[in-house]
Amino acid sequence: MQSIPVDTARLGVLRCAIVPEAKISNSETREVKKDRDGNTVYTVAVMVRQDGRRISVIEIAVSGEPKGLEEGQIVKVTGLTAFAWAMGDRHGVSFRADAITPVQGAPAPAAAPVKGGAA
Repeated sequence: MQSIPVDTARLGVLRCAIVPEAKISNSETREVKKDRDGNTVYTVAVMVRQDGRRISVIEIAVSGEPKGLEEGQIVKVTGLTAFAWAMGDRHGVSFRADAITPVQGAPAPAAAPVKGGAA
């Protein structure tokens, strides 16, 4: 499996779409995936939007739980690598990063106000 380094500076604004979730390696036993050092592997869904293009969502695996991430928050992805894979007639691209951290001073968008709430 060939790894391809990704230049995150060219991806535009990266936002957390779904906060970290432990990756499951066996859906029947619900066994959590571990890296070779025994750290839990987490998946973070990240929205990518380049200049005026549609938004894409990629799932990025990272060892150890990323802290302080909120949905909608701008994030920094360090050491992003893409891996092309194929299993039988299925194929795709997986992503892995060294770290995913919140960008300081870039809060998540505020939640929409609830209509009809008490005053």
